[in-house]
Amino acid sequence: MFDALNVSGTGMQVHQKWMDALSDNIANINTVRSTSQSAFQARYVVAQSIEDGGTGRGVQVGGIELGSATGRLVYSPDHPLADARGYVRMPDIDMAEQMTDLVMAQRGYQANIASLDRVRATYQAGS
Repeated sequence: MFDALNVSGTGMQVHQKWMDALSDNIANINTVRSTSQSAFQARYVVAQSIEDGGTGRGVQVGGIELGSATGRLVYSPDHPLADARGYVRMPDIDMAEQMTDLVMAQRGYQANIASLDRVRATYQAGS
C-alpha cells in the first residue's frame, strides 16, 4: 500500500513540474527581444521511470529540455527593440500545443490525487 502512495506522490511531483514549465512558457509567449539576443526558450520536462530491479517505483523528472533559442523573427518596425530592418525576436512557442499539454498535465495530476484518495480510503476501511 505504501508503494502505491509513493508512486502516486511521484506522479504528482512530475505533473506539478510539468504544469510549472507550461505556465512559464505561456507567460513568456509574447516576450520580445532584440535580434541580437536569444529568444525565450520554452521549457520541456523530461520524465523518466524509477526502476527497482525491474519493478516500477514511480516517476521522476529526468531533466529539462529547452526549446529553440533562435525563435522567430517578427516584423515590427515600431517596436523599440526592432533592428534596422524592423525585426524583433520572439519565442517559437505554439499556444495551442501549450494549452493542450496543460490540460493533460492537470488531468494527470488529478488522476494521481484520485489514486492517492482511493488507496487512503482502502487503508482506512481496513483499519
